[in-house]
Amino acid sequence: MIAFKDLTKEEYNAYYQTYIDKSGHDNLLDGLKSNLEAILSFYEAIPESKLEYRYEEGKWTVKEIIQHLMDAERVFAYRALRIARQDQTNLPGFEQDDYVVTSKANKRAMRHLLEEYRLIRLSTIMLFESLSEADLALIGQASGSPASPRALGFIIIGHENHHRGVIEQRYL
Repeated sequence: MIAFKDLTKEEYNAYYQTYIDKSGHDNLLDGLKSNLEAILSFYEAIPESKLEYRYEEGKWTVKEIIQHLMDAERVFAYRALRIARQDQTNLPGFEQDDYVVTSKANKRAMRHLLEEYRLIRLSTIMLFESLSEADLALIGQASGSPASPRALGFIIIGHENHHRGVIEQRYL
């Protein structure tokens, strides 16, 4: 079992502590699976009139947030894969704002965004299911900081929970 209680602060940059804390699950695989259904239900219930709403100039729309979550999950899962395969390369960061600007998320149908989201998560789940506990505990470097695959998995969950909270507070 890939347990939250097994994480140590040496497995991730302190910047990600907020996301780790918001993961809300004791077991990584259970969290990835249950969050998939909860997040899809949440986004499916958002009124169409709110999908391209910005609560402030320069803030992302709901569609852009969904695209950001997909992009970030892909990056975090890729990092987890490389570290689990014992790649010692310091993996670079990514500029999330640049990704959103070029994503064209607002031109996409919500159903297509959510279907892609679902498929990405299923792929992420399969990746983590394929890794041993020893693989998940390996520590590599991402953005100049330590990162373990299991920490990256909990970051994925907490990151989406964080954005759900922002949407609930500022968009709906």
